[in-house]
Amino acid sequence: MSTLRQALLGIALLGALALFIWGQQQRIDLAEVKTERAESAAATAREDATRNLTTANTLTATLQQERDAQGALRAQQDLLRQGLAKRERTIKELKHENAELRDWAAQPLPDAARRLRERPALTGADAYRQWLSDRGAVPIAGDQPAQ
Repeated sequence: MSTLRQALLGIALLGALALFIWGQQQRIDLAEVKTERAESAAATAREDATRNLTTANTLTATLQQERDAQGALRAQQDLLRQGLAKRERTIKELKHENAELRDWAAQPLPDAARRLRERPALTGADAYRQWLSDRGAVPIAGDQPAQ
């Protein structure tokens, strides 16, 4: 029986060895699958990072352009304010020097000019459109009555 026992032990040992090798192969296959997933995730993360970097660079360039444009607008606004102040000083000087101009400037606006400047408090484009459509149409130059 010892030969039979040895044969059975040998077969059992070979079965255990085969089972161990099969288990190791399963672990290796699982590790390879996990490695492939990790590499895929890393590649996706690199692509996302590259895309985000490109977007950040674009946004930074756009922000710089907007800041430059704002600076140019501020400079233009300052020039316009200076020009306006100069014109206002000139008008004050002319009013101070010329009594006829001062009297003319003190008169109220004619009714037609005042109506052009009157405007109700509007909120939104629809209210403005409604206000425009409620007003009478401006007559054509050839249809005006003789004065």
